[in-house]
Amino acid sequence: MHTEKVFFGFFILLALTLNFGFFIGEIDNPDHHNVYELFAALFVSLIATVLKLGERSQIGALLLAASLVADLQLIAAATVWAVAVHVTDVGLSPMVMASIVSLSGGALLANVVSAVLVTVETATLSR
Repeated sequence: MHTEKVFFGFFILLALTLNFGFFIGEIDNPDHHNVYELFAALFVSLIATVLKLGERSQIGALLLAASLVADLQLIAAATVWAVAVHVTDVGLSPMVMASIVSLSGGALLANVVSAVLVTVETATLSR
């Protein structure tokens, strides 16, 4: 067992589960979505992206692309949250919260693609 492969898989799955934890709940209810969980999902997603930078295979390119999409979606969600709460007087209205959760849903889909790709790659490795 390679330690770097374990860390790689760990961070891919952790990014997926944290993002799922933020995403689940009523889409427009701020009480169901914690800002710290969004931050954790973004932070772990960025770590997973850094871990994917060294991969030189075609599947590595797809993993990196999926990770960059997840990062972009989560950064956009965090930006919408920050602007709504700290820049404008809008606050976390149902419409704003639905936008934030929708963006995290896009990141969740990209994380699912990463997890599926890693699973398929692992399953096809010959021993």
